[in-house]
Amino acid sequence: MIDTAYLTRCLEDLVNTPSPVGMTERASAKVAAWLETMGYRVSYTRRGVLSVTIGNGEPRRALAAHIDTLGAMVTGFHPNGRPKLRNTGTWAARFAEGARCTIFTDTGELRGTILPLKASGHLFNTEVDTQPSDWDNLEVRIDEFFNIEEMSGSRTLNSTPFGVNVGDVVAIDAQPEFLENGFIVSRHLDDKAGVACLLAALKYFADEGKTPDVPAQVMFTISEEVGIGGTHGFGEQVQELVAVDNGVTGPGQTTNDEAATIAFRDRTGPFDLPITRHLRALAQAKNIAHVRDTFRSYRSDSAAAIDAGWDLRVGLICFSLDASHGWERTHIKSLEELTKLIVAYIESELVPLPG
Repeated sequence: MIDTAYLTRCLEDLVNTPSPVGMTERASAKVAAWLETMGYRVSYTRRGVLSVTIGNGEPRRALAAHIDTLGAMVTGFHPNGRPKLRNTGTWAARFAEGARCTIFTDTGELRGTILPLKASGHLFNTEVDTQPSDWDNLEVRIDEFFNIEEMSGSRTLNSTPFGVNVGDVVAIDAQPEFLENGFIVSRHLDDKAGVACLLAALKYFADEGKTPDVPAQVMFTISEEVGIGGTHGFGEQVQELVAVDNGVTGPGQTTNDEAATIAFRDRTGPFDLPITRHLRALAQAKNIAHVRDTFRSYRSDSAAAIDAGWDLRVGLICFSLDASHGWERTHIKSLEELTKLIVAYIESELVPLPG
C-alpha cells in the first residue's frame, strides 16, 4: 500500500522549503534525513546530487526527480533602491508579479514582494494595465524601513540597501493549498511532487521489507530547471534511466488529473521505445491508471543525461500539472498512480539490451 498521508506530508514540507536553482541545500538535507530515517544510505556527488541505492549490488537502473525549483537573482538596483531581478529557470515575469519572496543575503534573510514598477492604481491609473510584463519591469519591495536618501542613489560600492547585493538568491513562496477534494495548488510542484512520489515509493519498500531483484539508484538532482540536472552521478553499471517529472495538462494534451502519464517524447525527441513500452505494460498489468502523451516544449533529467553523453536507455513518467511554471495544480490521484508505477518499475526486470 502506498502511504498517501506520508506522500502529502513530504510534499507540503518540501514546497515550503526554499530550493531555487543554486540554493538547494536545505531541501536536499531534508530529503536526506527522511531517507536515512527509512534506513537508506545516502551519498552525494561533488555538485550535490543526492542518491540512494535500493537492492543489493551495483545499481543497474536509475530513477531521477529534481529538488530545484524556479527562482530569481538580484542583478542590480532601480533608481529608488529596490532590487532588480532576473529569473533562474524558464519562468515568465507575469507569474512573478505579486509573489511573496525571501532574499537570501550574505548575512541574513529579508522578506518582500515582487511588484511591477507601476504597482498602484491610485498613483498610476491605467498605466498599471498598459506597462509591459517582463523582468526589466519588476522590482522587490523589501519589508523593512529605509532611509530615502540611502535608497535614492547615494550608495557606495560597500553600502547596499539592507545588505542586499548583486547575486543574492531570491526564493518564491509556494503558498500551497491541499483541498479536501484531492486537488493540490501550489508553486514548485514541479518537481517536488515527483520527489514526494519517489520518497513514498522508497517508503513502501522499507515498510514492506522488500528488496528488488534489480538494484536501482534513486537520484534527487539539483539543477534541472537550468538544463543540467541529470548530467552526472550515475553508477557505472546503470543502463536505464526513468525521470519522474510533471506532465502538462491543457489543449492538445492527454495528461489528466486521475492518472499517471507515460511520455513518448519531449522537445529533444523520442524516448527509448522499449523502455516506454515496458512502462506501459507494467501499468496495464498492475491496473495503474495511465495515459500516453508527448510534450512539445519540455525537457527533463532524461534529456540532460543523453545530452551529457551517457549511454543510457531513457524514459519519462509524470504526474499531472496544470499551469506549469505558474500557479500549478495537480491531484492526489495522479500522484498515487505515479507512485504505484514507480514501485512497479523498481520491482520489474531490466529491459533487454539491443543485439
